[in-house]
Amino acid sequence: MPVDHRHVRRRLRFVVAVPAVGLAAGVAGALLALLLRVVQHTAFGYSEGSFLEGVEAAPPLRRLLVMGCAGVVAGVGWWLLHRYGRPLVGVRRALRMTRPRLSGASTALHAALQTVTIGMGSPLGREGAPRELAALLATGVTRWTGITPAQSRTLVACAAGGGLAAVYDVPFGGALFTLEVLLGTWALRSVVPAVLTAAVATLVARVVVPDETAYRLPELPFSGSLLLWSLLVGPVVGVCAYGFSRLMSAAGRRAERGNALLVTAPAAFLSVGLLALPFPQLLGNGKGPAEVAFDTQPSLALAAVLLLLRTVVVALCVRAGAYGGLLTPSFASGALLGIVTGRLWELLWPGSGLGAYAVVAAGAFLAVAQRMPVTAVALALEFTGAPHAVVLPLLFTVAGATATAALLRGPKAPAGQAERAR
Repeated sequence: MPVDHRHVRRRLRFVVAVPAVGLAAGVAGALLALLLRVVQHTAFGYSEGSFLEGVEAAPPLRRLLVMGCAGVVAGVGWWLLHRYGRPLVGVRRALRMTRPRLSGASTALHAALQTVTIGMGSPLGREGAPRELAALLATGVTRWTGITPAQSRTLVACAAGGGLAAVYDVPFGGALFTLEVLLGTWALRSVVPAVLTAAVATLVARVVVPDETAYRLPELPFSGSLLLWSLLVGPVVGVCAYGFSRLMSAAGRRAERGNALLVTAPAAFLSVGLLALPFPQLLGNGKGPAEVAFDTQPSLALAAVLLLLRTVVVALCVRAGAYGGLLTPSFASGALLGIVTGRLWELLWPGSGLGAYAVVAAGAFLAVAQRMPVTAVALALEFTGAPHAVVLPLLFTVAGATATAALLRGPKAPAGQAERAR
């Protein structure tokens, strides 16, 4: 049987392109992580410790001034980009093209603006920027290697997942995000490049991103109380996360894009800065309140207030025209909801660590808000390094929350994330 040399060459090009895309995603993640760190330390004047510790140590007036400046950067930056740049093409939209293409300079500037404003305190997530920049670099790799349009779509999706894996050091979660959310397939021909790309990207980014979990947890023992709570709380988390996603979708649809950006963005960010005077946990992509939930375990009143205010400020900034992800904001909201429901449950049946409630609810909230139950389980475990005792409660709550949200959406609900197109 004669050998099809063209088929062999296409396969070889694809084999070469996979690690190249992983390298590009890792470089994108590392560069943006470094930019974020520089902006955070410069804006709030700290050199060691977490972002939340740096914000809390900064004088209140400095927090307000930084957020005011962030609003100006956001308003002017995105106004200029919308007015003079090429139209932004998100990763999801690019994947619907025959051969994915993203606008080079506009995408790079868009990613930089997201990173800078988040470093200055924007409450939106930072995962959108590395996904977009990694996807942009991947389009160059696919053109250079000359692979087929179908292979190009696969690798652009892999690059976006690799960018997520790189900035958070979550290779498993990044690969699953590619398969579950972007490609919507578990076929072996997609699994292998998704896993390899995420692994290579994570390894490359470790030059800048530390090889450690994003959150520290106290000891989390398994208990019958935690298990029963996980079975009962799923519908509650599902309803709250569904409402969160609907709110963010509505804010995104009505987001400012024209001249009003010059006013709405500074006003929104300044409002967040004012709220951050008594509640510095509101600043940043959501890692601060999640850290509070997992580690210091706030009172019922503080957790409820932070949950409400975080929801308000995220929706406010999206509506004002700022860009960013909703992954870490969703995770933080779920962690705070876990503390609220866990505190109430402990009145009935004490004995479980509050951190366990936070981890379980965070994963379930993320599963519903971003419509990715499998990826959310992996991210909850990779973000926190949660012990085996949490896995079963996490699975039960994710299942209950996802089923409840599916009932609320109804049979005709469109597929896709709550996030605006990236």
